[in-house]
Amino acid sequence: MPESTSRDGGVQSVHRALDLMEIVADRGGHLTIGEIAEHADVPLPTAHRLLRTLVARGYMRQLPSRRYALGFRLVPLGTSASAAAGIDAERVLRRLVEALGETSNLAVLSGSHAQYVAQMPGRHTMRMFTEVGRQVHLHSTGVGKALLSQLGDEEVRALARRTGLPGQTSHTLTSEQELLEDLVRVRERGYALDEEEQESGVRCVAVAVQPGPLAWMAVSVSGPVGRMSDDLVHQAVPLLQEAARTLSAMQK
Repeated sequence: MPESTSRDGGVQSVHRALDLMEIVADRGGHLTIGEIAEHADVPLPTAHRLLRTLVARGYMRQLPSRRYALGFRLVPLGTSASAAAGIDAERVLRRLVEALGETSNLAVLSGSHAQYVAQMPGRHTMRMFTEVGRQVHLHSTGVGKALLSQLGDEEVRALARRTGLPGQTSHTLTSEQELLEDLVRVRERGYALDEEEQESGVRCVAVAVQPGPLAWMAVSVSGPVGRMSDDLVHQAVPLLQEAARTLSAMQK
């Protein structure tokens, strides 16, 4: 019997299995099968079948309480993924925080989205937190637009038509023409800006890392609009460009 496919062309059962792991990770680290099925919006027998397979492969485990938790097979995979993003990326991000005070982030191109793979929190009490592993749209984020600037216009159009350009805030660029015009500016000045386009009250400046054999990456600094002044952005750009060169060298 052929596998059913999801709207994005992927295999539905694979999507569901990954959903179950993400649900457990996001909701305290251990859940009953009923809680997992409810959050995933799947029938209990389907959840049981998927969990049984994941447990057999080591990606999930069943505790003595009968609750389910993430399996230890994920640990070496996470280590390998972190290494692919740059063995000492945190050191690079820490330097940015020491110089600028604001949160620094590293993201990679993951399919049709940007995915955060490392972060160093800023020094201020009120600071930006982005969950490592979170995927975000390319058109509404600084890291996403920095990544898009490395592509040609037709590739950008194809990505935009595949994912759409949803308005995250009232500032989000939601037309292909607006996005392409903004990417021209990104290429000309060498950095991308997120002007409250992903989250109201948050400004971000990002620089693309020269594409390497391990990943397409972008590095950014983000913070509240009140602190992310034009002066701070101008101060951040050369530091981000230096960070990008260091991260690029790590991939070689």
